[in-house]
Amino acid sequence: MKKIVTIFVLIFFTKNLFAQQVFIEDAEYKADLKVFEVDREYKADLLVFKVDREYKAKGNVGLWYFTDAAYKADMVIFLVDREYKADLKVFFVDREYKSGWKNWNHKSRQ
Repeated sequence: MKKIVTIFVLIFFTKNLFAQQVFIEDAEYKADLKVFEVDREYKADLLVFKVDREYKAKGNVGLWYFTDAAYKADMVIFLVDREYKADLKVFFVDREYKSGWKNWNHKSRQ
């Protein structure tokens, strides 16, 4: 039984290491992760750049491609209205090279 649980956990986290295709859900209970968009870069755990093509969203470096359906996404998020409710705080940057993790403690959750 322990092996099955271990395998499940490894599969889940391996999938999420590359979870950069994102869908915004309208119900909190359907989401994998609760996200809050902060107003300043220094407050963020992750700096995110929105890419315009699916193939550009590679690795876990803050390059997000937003899909139009949950089944296409690697990660389903729910946008919360308060910072304390969030699992992850993000700031959207205007250049691809600026994307990346600011708080590495949260990276393992993705």
